[in-house]
Amino acid sequence: MSLRSALRAQTADCHAAVDTLFGSFNLSRREDYKAFLRAHARVVPSVEHALEQAGIAQLLPDWPERRRAHLLAADIRALDDRLPALLPQPALRCKAAIWGAAYVLEGSKLGGALLNKAVADHLPSSYLSLQGPRGAMRLFIDRLDASNVDDLAAVSAARDVFDLFLKAGQLELEAVP
Repeated sequence: MSLRSALRAQTADCHAAVDTLFGSFNLSRREDYKAFLRAHARVVPSVEHALEQAGIAQLLPDWPERRRAHLLAADIRALDDRLPALLPQPALRCKAAIWGAAYVLEGSKLGGALLNKAVADHLPSSYLSLQGPRGAMRLFIDRLDASNVDDLAAVSAARDVFDLFLKAGQLELEAVP
């Protein structure tokens, strides 16, 4: 079984929980959309930083083009909102953990493209609309599957990142007026 298949199968419950929770935000409503972005802003910069510290650029040379925290911050500022406190960085102690965490962030781009359709036209959406360099997802999947790393460590890291998104979403959803 490929690493991608193992990650998909063994994080399906986490993915479904995140999709359900974030599906509670009405992205056509300004306040919900701001809360949605703040939830992501609690996680994405932390995970991106952890990935960089762990050496993601050695595994994905186009990593700088894949980063999205700056787009997320720009959308939040364009909405005259504040950046929230970050949740703690995940511990990425091996290549498998790096791949697991990256799997969640890269996969969120696909979800973002779908969610972007629900965002009102007058709201900024550079974070959700960015797909990265041409062929980036195919390159990511190819490298992921060729990584030859421990499935368990990758799955554990991916589940940790999904859990961060769940926690962040719950925090922000509770604060939506």
